[in-house]
Amino acid sequence: MKLPADLQSALDACANAPSDAATARRAIGMLDLTSLNGDDSDRTVEALCARAVTPVGPVAAVCVWPRFVATARKALEGTPVKVATVVNFPTGEADAAAVAAEARRAVADGADEIDVVLPYRAFIDGARTQPMNVVKACREACGSAALMKVILESGAFPDADLLAWAARDAIAAGADFLKTSTGKTQPAATPEAAAVILDSIYESGKEVGFKAAGGIRDAAGAALFLALADGILGEGWATPKTFRFGASSLLDALLAEAGHGVAPAAVAGY
Repeated sequence: MKLPADLQSALDACANAPSDAATARRAIGMLDLTSLNGDDSDRTVEALCARAVTPVGPVAAVCVWPRFVATARKALEGTPVKVATVVNFPTGEADAAAVAAEARRAVADGADEIDVVLPYRAFIDGARTQPMNVVKACREACGSAALMKVILESGAFPDADLLAWAARDAIAAGADFLKTSTGKTQPAATPEAAAVILDSIYESGKEVGFKAAGGIRDAAGAALFLALADGILGEGWATPKTFRFGASSLLDALLAEAGHGVAPAAVAGY
C-alpha cells in the first residue's frame, strides 16, 4: 500500500523502534488474547482465560467466538480482563438486522466489547449506505453496555485513500475502535494500513481507539506498531483504553522479552 509522503516518513521513523522489556510489558496490558479457531471448545477458552493474568499483569481482554462468551465471563470472574467477541465474522456479509441480533445476544451473555466486521467487500465495490447501516445497527445493539470495534479488513483495500474513507465513515457511524483485520485474510495487520487508520483517527479529532490484529507474533512487531501510534497520535496516547493488539501467539513472545519464559518458535494463526 503506497502511503502519502508524511505517513511514509512517520513509518520510516519507526523502523528501529526499540524492543525491550518495558515496551513488552506495556504491550501485554494492551493485548486482546484471542482464539477464533474452528475447533475451539469450552476447554480451549478456559485455558485461554487462565493465561490472561500474567506475571507482569493482566491483558486487556480475551476475544472468543460468541458461543463462548458466557464461558469466558465465568472463567475471568474476579479479574479486570474484559470479554470481547466477534460479530459478522469473518466475511462481513450479514445484514444489519442479523448483526444487531448477534451483538445483542453477545452483550446479554456478558460481552464487554464487540468486534464487528465492516461489510468491506460491499464498501470496496462502491456501496456506502448499506455497510454503514450494519455498523450503525451494531452500535445501537451495543448501546452503552459494550464497546464497539469496527474491523475494516484493511488488507482487502486496494489503496490508502479508500481505506481512509472507510475509516472516516466507520468513525462517523459510531466506532469506539478501528481494527485492521479479521486475521483470516492476507495481508492482515500491516504498518502501512496502521498508519492510514491512525492518521484517520487523528484527523477526526474524536476519542477513537486502534487495534492491530492478525500476524503480529513478536516483540519487535509490537514495538513498531506502538511507535507508530506514538508518532502519529502523540506520546502517551496509546493505553489499553485506546490501543489493542489482537493476537494469540504474541503473549509468549512479549513475556519472554519481559524476562518471563522463552520466546516461541514462529507459528501460523491469529
